[in-house]
Amino acid sequence: MYTIDKQFEFEYGHRVWTQTLDERFSLDNRCVCRHLHGHHAIVKLHLAANELTDGMVTDFKHLNCFKKFLDDVLDHRFIIDENDPLFLLDSAIITNYIDHGFYRTADLSTLDIPETLPEDIKLSVVEKYDSFVIVDFIPTSENICKWLYDIANEMLDDLNVYVSKVEFQETPKSHCSYEE
Repeated sequence: MYTIDKQFEFEYGHRVWTQTLDERFSLDNRCVCRHLHGHHAIVKLHLAANELTDGMVTDFKHLNCFKKFLDDVLDHRFIIDENDPLFLLDSAIITNYIDHGFYRTADLSTLDIPETLPEDIKLSVVEKYDSFVIVDFIPTSENICKWLYDIANEMLDDLNVYVSKVEFQETPKSHCSYEE
C-alpha cells in the first residue's frame, strides 16, 4: 500500500450547542464551546493506493479540488447545525435554501428581511446568512473531521485512490482523526 498526505488550513467559526461537562474531569462547568467562536483549522488528508499511476499515488495537484472547497466554502464561514436552537431562530428570515449535497446555504435572494430596516442593517443581515454553512450534525471537531473525510472521498472517487484517513486540528493542542 502506498500513501501520501497533504495539509490544508482554513479559518472557521462554529458552536457546540450540546456541550456538557463533568466537573470531576474538567475542573469547572464552563461550557465555552457553547458560545459562538472560531478556530484556525489544519486538515491533513491521507490518500492510499495499491498501485502507482505514473510513479505516484496521485499528483498532489489533484488535491486542489479539496483546497478549493475549503477556500470557497469553509474559509471564514460559520458552520452551524440546522438543529441548533440559535439557528432555529433564523428560520423566519431564511425562507429557502440551496442544497449543495453535504451542506446547505441560505438562498440570499429569498431572505425575508423587513423593509423597514435601514439599508446598512439589511446588508448586515445578508452578510450574516452569507457566512452560514448549514449542516445536519453538531459541528464538533470529530464530526467535522468525518464530514471532510466523506467530502474528500466523493471528490476524489474517480482518481483510483481512496482517502485512508483525515486528521483535523482545531487548536495547536486539540486534534482528532477519522479513518475507516
